Amino acid sequence: MARRRTLEAPDARALAEIEAGFAAKPASGPAALHAPIAQVASEAAQGRDARPATDRATEARVAAEAASWRDAQAEGRVIETLPLERIQVNHLTRDRVETDAEAMEELVASIRANGQRLPVEVMDLGEGRYGLVSGWRRVRALALIGTEDGTPPVARAIVRPMVEVGAAYAAMVEENEVRAQLTPYERGRIAAVAAHLGAFPSMEAAVDAIFAAASKAKRSKIRSFAAVHYELGDLLVHGRELTEAAGLRLATAIRGVSPRNCATLWSRARRMTRARSGRCWRRCWPRRRPRPSPPHGAGDRAARRRRPWPRRCCRTARARWCAATAPSWC
Repeated sequence: MARRRTLEAPDARALAEIEAGFAAKPASGPAALHAPIAQVASEAAQGRDARPATDRATEARVAAEAASWRDAQAEGRVIETLPLERIQVNHLTRDRVETDAEAMEELVASIRANGQRLPVEVMDLGEGRYGLVSGWRRVRALALIGTEDGTPPVARAIVRPMVEVGAAYAAMVEENEVRAQLTPYERGRIAAVAAHLGAFPSMEAAVDAIFAAASKAKRSKIRSFAAVHYELGDLLVHGRELTEAAGLRLATAIRGVSPRNCATLWSRARRMTRARSGRCWRRCWPRRRPRPSPPHGAGDRAARRRRPWPRRCCRTARARWCAATAPSWC
């Protein structure tokens, strides 16, 4: 007689293994009998973007702009508006020991009238704090304006990534050393040129508009140099080297000579030059040593070289007359 086998119900673990086995079996039916090319076409259709071309182009442009913005922000090429309370002015020991009160007043007036044109440079210190690298005078002027107006001051700043202290000091000094201020003659020249090109009705109006933030005394000096450039601009070879005192004396001399007096002086100069040209000729003639005769066949060129130059003598007489009669004008 055969032995009977005792059957036991499967537990939860066995049931889970059975279900996993059924799930691993390949699907049956018509859906499992597709050709490979049909499956490839189905996958391609599922991966295709059904949106219009304009929408896809807009999304690509937005993604490119976002990437460019992230790169610019990481490289410190983005101008941000920061409250001054988040900027540590004394993060670095400043290279400027003191500031000129008049220059600071001009900067405050310029920022109040036209806003902050140049951003300051700060360093990201983390936790929303920034260390000032360059632009100390601008930050101070913005603070004064905020105190006077009773508004929280803000500054336009370029945020640089954190660098070593030595590089930060080099950047601070370089920003102040490289910038060269305009000379008095260059200030007057640009005002005269702007008025000549028709940007302003007169040189006075040009000075008042271009240098509106300057004091009255400084604008007066600029007008003097503008007059110097207007009268002698094409004759001054090294006008940039003209000092302030020399330029003001020259402007005073130009204003003191009227057109009528100028014509009279030049007529007297011509008469005296003609009268003294003979004496100048006789004084210059003995000083000229005779040169040896030119070799045979040298032509008239060498002969002409031995002759004195009357024009040079006349120039000498005219220069001596100017130095004796009108030293402050000639």
